[in-house]
Amino acid sequence: MGNIPTDVDLETRPKLRKQERRKHILLELRLRPHVRISELADHFRVSAETVRRDIGKLSDDGLLDRAHGGASAIISGRYPSFNERATDRVNERERIGRLAANLVQPGETLMVDSGATTLQLARFLAFDGTPCTVFTNSFPVAMALGQSDAANVVVCPGDYLSSESAVVGTDAVEFLQRHSVDRCLIGASGLSEGGPSETIRGFAAVKRTMLRQCRMSHLLIDGRKFGREGLAQIGNLSDLTSVVSDQDPTAELAKSLRHSNVEVLVAR
Repeated sequence: MGNIPTDVDLETRPKLRKQERRKHILLELRLRPHVRISELADHFRVSAETVRRDIGKLSDDGLLDRAHGGASAIISGRYPSFNERATDRVNERERIGRLAANLVQPGETLMVDSGATTLQLARFLAFDGTPCTVFTNSFPVAMALGQSDAANVVVCPGDYLSSESAVVGTDAVEFLQRHSVDRCLIGASGLSEGGPSETIRGFAAVKRTMLRQCRMSHLLIDGRKFGREGLAQIGNLSDLTSVVSDQDPTAELAKSLRHSNVEVLVAR
């Protein structure tokens, strides 16, 4: 690989552990748009199948795109940052957050992901003083809940996304997989008949994990996102217990939600 020092003895250099290899792969993709499995295998002194598994895991976590013979850096379109979203449609997000907070029962365990609407949920939980334990990948959510003495907040480890003030990646996903909770409350970039989807790099893997680790799942979503589809699928409609929004879904989406036994809660 082009950035390896020429004075390094590849035969005596110690082999990297799994997590170290994966971090090196992501570092390479910051320096160039594509890496090849054969080059990585030679560099790490492991089999091509081992590198293929590394790339598969990083792809599942939303951190790179699999490509023929290797991997490519993710190229995404312009999407509003967390701060931009947090100052847009504040009244609607507040209504959604208040209604969602009312679903939480005292003493429950929760997973709450990063988002402008889930931040409003966190603020209402803190304001109400609801006793709960919350696992989150969002620093704003953690800070909002931290204002309440009744909330026990656990922040995931992971790779920091400055534009979202949140963490993503393998460490975050594996941490969440070690816990089971009563409810998860997540957002999404879009909701269609195919299910909720996400545009922000790495978020879909975190949300998918939260859905798998809870007994009840609630999607908090601005009604303008009905019918939209993001880059990565989060799950199916049947993975949701309820959708909490500021408006009714379209007729076709409402029909699909009913068929999937998903309750629709509208914050008027």
